[in-house]
Amino acid sequence: MAVQPTDQLLFLLGFLQWGDFAELTMYRRPDGRVVIFAKSYPDKPSSPAQLAQQARFLAAGRAWRHLTKEQRRQWKLAAARASLCMTGRNLHASAYLAPDPFALATIARQTGTTLTL
Repeated sequence: MAVQPTDQLLFLLGFLQWGDFAELTMYRRPDGRVVIFAKSYPDKPSSPAQLAQQARFLAAGRAWRHLTKEQRRQWKLAAARASLCMTGRNLHASAYLAPDPFALATIARQTGTTLTL
């Protein structure tokens, strides 16, 4: 009887094989093989610097959710027209976390969009 590797069974079930699933963590190596191991949990609480960074990312997400549909569409359009390797949401988060008004104005001008933080 043939033995099916675990990663092949997960593929048959339709799972994308990266991230956490139940008590397992999975990722795909550059050579295409899937690595699966038991999920590990932090053994100490987050440091003040980590908590501050988490708060910054939460604020960026909150700012994205407060944009209108049209404003979000403009960010998505800018990322696509500029052929950036990121989504509109990633572009917005990047601009929110590391503000550079000149770079943002350049992207808006080159893509013919209106970008609002």
